[in-house]
Amino acid sequence: MLRLKTLLGDYPNTAALRRGELRSSRIALDFADVKTPSSAFKRTVRELEFDVSELAIMTFLMAKDCGKPLVLLPAVLFSRFQHPYLVYNAERGALAPRDLEGRRIGIRSYSVTTVAWLRGVLADDYGVDLGRIRWLSFEEPHVAEFRDPPSVERAAPGQDAAAMLLAGELDAAILAPPPKDPRLKPVIADPDAAARDWYRRTRALQINHVVVVKQSLTKSDPDAVRELWRLLVESKRLGGPSEENGVDTRPYGIDANRRNLDVAIETAHRQGLIRRRFAVDELFDEVTRSFAAGV
Repeated sequence: MLRLKTLLGDYPNTAALRRGELRSSRIALDFADVKTPSSAFKRTVRELEFDVSELAIMTFLMAKDCGKPLVLLPAVLFSRFQHPYLVYNAERGALAPRDLEGRRIGIRSYSVTTVAWLRGVLADDYGVDLGRIRWLSFEEPHVAEFRDPPSVERAAPGQDAAAMLLAGELDAAILAPPPKDPRLKPVIADPDAAARDWYRRTRALQINHVVVVKQSLTKSDPDAVRELWRLLVESKRLGGPSEENGVDTRPYGIDANRRNLDVAIETAHRQGLIRRRFAVDELFDEVTRSFAAGV
């Protein structure tokens, strides 16, 4: 039996795999003891530590842009609309998206997926000049080769974005999820309605995390990758419905994700996270490209 070192979080669509309710006679998934998968994404793209890994979509696109030997599986572990996560301290006065120009915004890292999606929303839907925002980053990029633009400043060790926001040292911050503090309000008014409108216009999800495998695995043992895909699809089925308001928020299969991936690629390219605008099919190889249909 082939044992695969695996980094996957505990979601409804992975629960059957993580709990051992779904097994294979062909492969075994050795799950890394990591509470929060995003804390190990650097290990995925820098050390290529995992045969199978959860990965943020923007991190994957950036890793591919840098030639990392990782291949996408068309499995969205989760997606969400990011509109509620840009917040400000209402005690210091009202703040709307266009007011952010010339202001200082705290972010986990410039290249993380939530921040990238929100930058796109600000620029496209509210006409915000992103070049006029000053960003305070609390972490380095997952992909070591990426260099933050000049508008990004690194926070000092020990600083905390939420505390700085409440103290008035930041004008806004992207916090996912934000602390439950009545002083913190979303910069985007009625973020749920704004998210519905964004989906209506784009017909795309804001993908967060997907699944990738090492390219060496697809080349050395393509049947193992096909078996992995079978397990992922079955685990999603066992996890129950993944629809919200009639929309599958965890779509599997290239056909179901083509539009989602295309919008993610466009977002990454326009913001300079990747140098070239990939075609969706370039994210897959001859093995994973066969996973057109999902569940």
